[in-house]
Amino acid sequence: MKWYDTWIRRGAALCMALGLLSAGASAMHIAEGYLPRTWAFAWMAVCVPFVAAGFFSIRRKVSRYPKAKMLLAMCGAFAFVLSALKIPSVVSGSCSHPTGVGLGAILFGPTATTVLGLIVLLFQALLLAHGGITTLGANVFSMAIVGPFVSWGVYVLLKKAGCKPALAVFCAAALGDLMTYVTTSVELGVVYGNIGSYLAIFAVTQIPLAIAEGLLTVVVFNILEKYSKAELQELAVL
Repeated sequence: MKWYDTWIRRGAALCMALGLLSAGASAMHIAEGYLPRTWAFAWMAVCVPFVAAGFFSIRRKVSRYPKAKMLLAMCGAFAFVLSALKIPSVVSGSCSHPTGVGLGAILFGPTATTVLGLIVLLFQALLLAHGGITTLGANVFSMAIVGPFVSWGVYVLLKKAGCKPALAVFCAAALGDLMTYVTTSVELGVVYGNIGSYLAIFAVTQIPLAIAEGLLTVVVFNILEKYSKAELQELAVL
């Protein structure tokens, strides 16, 4: 095992431990009723074409690669678990969480991950009171559209540039996580008139979590590369 593999595993374990210790805090999906009705429905409308494209994308990939069903389910579970970990921010007094959508975007593309993110956010709103139904559109846009598209774009660019897969996966997952919170800050700031304050509270304090999510995603990707290499090659990930 190379030295950086050891530190990657240690960083990922630390991220998981912090999440488990803080599972009782409240996290940063936009809460039920926090957005005016006009904005709530506007974000829902924006998400509709991405969700529709995602369903078609999943149907094509599953019909072409039946063995990828387990990987798709695993990506959904990965996003659900990570985005349910609620970690208090010492700096701002607020709470944040990883998103977990970077892995799905890398393996299946951004639109397929939009559908996974929608399912994750819906279940969390209904079962964990994490987020809300009226704010589902805004939460989907930030975590399940912007995050996956950023992760997918970064991974494709670094892959074409000849970067090692581990570095490409780390940058993709970390930047996708961070841009989710930047988008959430903008969504709130546009409504309440102070984007800078929301960026300072949520986007800046998300940086350590984004790094931790990047490390954890590399660990998971390395395991998949070892045990599911054929499937990753079929999906053109490798």
